[in-house]
Amino acid sequence: MAVSKGPSATVNSSPQSVPSYRNSCLSLAGHCHIKARFLEKSTLLFFMIFCSLFHSLYTSSVNTNSEIEAELLSLRARSDDSVIHLNDLSVSRFLTSTKPPRSYYLIIFFDATHLHGNLQLNLQDFRHEFSLVASSFIANNEHDSSTLSKVFFCDIEFSESQSSFDLFGVVSAPHIGLVGPNVNNLKDADRMGRGDIRQIAESMAEFVESKTKVMVGPIHRPPSPLKNQLVLILVLLLILAPFLTKKVMSGETLLQNPKIWFCGAAVCVYFFSVSGAMYNIIHKMPMFLVDPNDPSELIFFHQGSGTQLGAEGFAVGFLYTVVGLVLALITHVFVTVKNVIAQWMIMIISLLISIWAVGKVVYLDDWKKGYM
Repeated sequence: MAVSKGPSATVNSSPQSVPSYRNSCLSLAGHCHIKARFLEKSTLLFFMIFCSLFHSLYTSSVNTNSEIEAELLSLRARSDDSVIHLNDLSVSRFLTSTKPPRSYYLIIFFDATHLHGNLQLNLQDFRHEFSLVASSFIANNEHDSSTLSKVFFCDIEFSESQSSFDLFGVVSAPHIGLVGPNVNNLKDADRMGRGDIRQIAESMAEFVESKTKVMVGPIHRPPSPLKNQLVLILVLLLILAPFLTKKVMSGETLLQNPKIWFCGAAVCVYFFSVSGAMYNIIHKMPMFLVDPNDPSELIFFHQGSGTQLGAEGFAVGFLYTVVGLVLALITHVFVTVKNVIAQWMIMIISLLISIWAVGKVVYLDDWKKGYM
């Protein structure tokens, strides 16, 4: 019984182990297939999430640039000279808070109103030339909207935006900087040299074209306001030429009287000595300046002590000359008048004229020194 049980136990255990091994293999294969499908789906899901995030970030960046471009276009449209005025908040909005790459260039003029009285810096002339480039760019590209939305001309003033001056590393004026689409640190912005004030607009246009690859075009300068006046004077002289020629030939003009020439020469010498003409010649002072806010207007009186324009000196010299002529007439001509009432009237009128002229000089002096 012991011998028969041994083989029968061995034979009976072998058929049961084969199905168990097969089932375990099938279970393992199914488990591996499920893991492979899960891994495939996870990879696909991760890829889709990554694409979605990239697309959303790209779309957000494009939308942000589009919004800023629309805002810049609106600000430029409201500007009188096509130059956008910036401050610390707008610099943050358009530059520091907007990460590169941006879709636009900003050409910025750094101004300082407290230095406008320094005629050696020519800040107002620079600002006027800068506005000429901006307006010429608009006029030359008015039919190309893509170009107009790529380049914007701006200015920023020191007293309003000292923090922005520090961000750009600007320590002097005038200063012109160009911030490109890929500039992250504003101190890395391109800078333009001071150049020649007489050709600064043309030089600036070349600078912008070389950095942005955008055509600015020719500079459109407004006609001189004196041109029409000169033409009118020339026409009047041509009309009066025959009558003047006849008078001169007949010797009937005051200009042919020697006493008139002596008096005229004396008045001219006096006027030259009190009008600051020698100062204007030595320092090469201009007669007037063009108003940067309105190119059709001229500035004849410059506020600020220590400087004066040529026309300003001539105006003061004219007032001094009026007082001098009144005194000369009183002491050499009016003393011959015998009528007492006439003498009183002449003296009162002379005093009123002298007080008016001196009052104008005092008023101008107070205005230049900032007392008014």
